[in-house]
Amino acid sequence: MKHFALRATVLAALAVCPPVFADEIADLKAEIAAQKQAAEAQRQRLDALEQKLNGVQQQQAASVSAPPPPGPEGSSQTGVSFKQGQGLTYTAASGSVSLYGLIDVSYAHTNHANANGDSFNSPRVAWFSGNRWGITGRRTLGESGMDVIVRLEAEYESQTGSDDTPGTTFNRDAWVGVESPGFGKLTLGRQNAIGRDPIASAIYGDPYGPAAPSTEEGGYTNNNNFKQLIFYAGSATGTRLNNGVVWKKKFDNGLFAGASYQFGGIPGDFSNGSSETIALAYAGGAFNVAGFATAAKVAGLADRSYSVGGNYTFGTVRLNAGVFRYNAEQGALGDRTDTAYTASVKFAPAGKIDYELGYQNMKADNAAVNGGGNVLNAFANASTAKATATGSRATLYGSVFYHFDKITEVYIAADYLKLKDGYKVGATNGFTSQTELALGLRTRF
Repeated sequence: MKHFALRATVLAALAVCPPVFADEIADLKAEIAAQKQAAEAQRQRLDALEQKLNGVQQQQAASVSAPPPPGPEGSSQTGVSFKQGQGLTYTAASGSVSLYGLIDVSYAHTNHANANGDSFNSPRVAWFSGNRWGITGRRTLGESGMDVIVRLEAEYESQTGSDDTPGTTFNRDAWVGVESPGFGKLTLGRQNAIGRDPIASAIYGDPYGPAAPSTEEGGYTNNNNFKQLIFYAGSATGTRLNNGVVWKKKFDNGLFAGASYQFGGIPGDFSNGSSETIALAYAGGAFNVAGFATAAKVAGLADRSYSVGGNYTFGTVRLNAGVFRYNAEQGALGDRTDTAYTASVKFAPAGKIDYELGYQNMKADNAAVNGGGNVLNAFANASTAKATATGSRATLYGSVFYHFDKITEVYIAADYLKLKDGYKVGATNGFTSQTELALGLRTRF
């Protein structure tokens, strides 16, 4: 009986214990699961923090290795940037200022370089581009949509470093103006005569200018025997305007319009030394056309010039052609009448080489000559001339360019000038022809 009672007591105790142990095990398992879940969440947070840290470090490294590009006009992006061929630019929230330049070094062979007919081999004033450096600026006028614009541009000679115009630093440009899409571009000061710009004859005067019209300055080559055509697109002060006021505008339908006035400022005769020009152009994509008309008063005598021309591009070939007409009063010598035309082609196949070929003819009838018998350029002062001449000058020219990239190239160029009848120029030293051959290197910064 005692043994039976002991067994019953033990069995009763065992029957009570299992639920107690089972509850403790369940609690432990639950705690372990909770801790694992918390650890997983913590790991995910750490991974996210590490990814964010890596992103910030990469952004900092990129900003140190390359300066930020200038933002669009009116943006809040600021800083200093440099782009090859477009100069060094500082951009602020309200505008920008850029420093830029170009250098063209030419070595040339020229025959009939003196009265004995000798040839000359030497560095010379650049064949294609006037060497220059300049500053441009633009500032937004609040919310008006109008920008203030400015340009100062100087020209120098690469072979000596001298100013192109001694004593005048900014002989190319010294103007300020305003611009907006609706109003157009108005500039005040020294600048190009617009007859030579891409809104007029620059798109057909030779194969080196832009094909499409624009409101920018530009036009023609620098120092060779086929540059003289540019004087028909000039003013009372040569190929640039002193005291100039110029307006240009691009319209939405492909039309461009321009007008300019040059103040004469001669006491007692406000119009003396003045020039007036209107220009029209149409950008038709493959086909572009332009023209201008200029009236000027030089030393009290009236000069007028007119021109029309254009270009057509098909595939890798661009054709250019234009005609010029010039009339000038010459006092007792009678009136002068010139007719000139130009035709050229540019072949630019895929690759780094392009080719240019052109021809121009300038015929002058009763043109005033200087003391050496050389025909004066269009719009030159003829008030003191004592004699005239009639004749023509024709120039055949060509070139080959090898482009290392968009801003640097080497070139070979040549021209052949032929004078007929009474047309004489000082460069040929009394001979009726001249041949030039040039080798050059040009780059921009």
